[in-house]
Amino acid sequence: MQVILLETIQKVGTLGDLANVKAGYARNYLIPRGKAKPATKTNLAEFEILKADLQAKEATALTTAQAIEAKMAGTVCTIAANASDEGKLFGSITTADISQSLAKAGFEVEKRTINMSEAIRHTGEYDVSVTLHPSVSVTIKVVVETQEEE
Repeated sequence: MQVILLETIQKVGTLGDLANVKAGYARNYLIPRGKAKPATKTNLAEFEILKADLQAKEATALTTAQAIEAKMAGTVCTIAANASDEGKLFGSITTADISQSLAKAGFEVEKRTINMSEAIRHTGEYDVSVTLHPSVSVTIKVVVETQEEE
């Protein structure tokens, strides 16, 4: 199915591109969330009128993401968790835990934007990537410590 992208989508295309995507992806994700429109003659004509506004919104989102990236660079999130004497966690550290830790530090990020290469199951330091915009991502350090018993 051919669609007009109304914003930049990673691995699909940039704003204004005509992209061929699977029909289910377009019907169930892109179109309902306002990320794309079906590529009809009417929609193409509408898009040309709205193109300048959409580009301005995209530029604003990019500058905002770059500003957050500058503030977030070098951020260290410290998370205390229950662990054995050897440092193995009872459970694991998830993207939700990292998102909560970042919220305490003053950065509101959604857990789906946090990219971990593998689950964190031991104490130590880990590098985690946070995608703020399709073209802007920042690496933060997550320190997992053993929780002190009271």
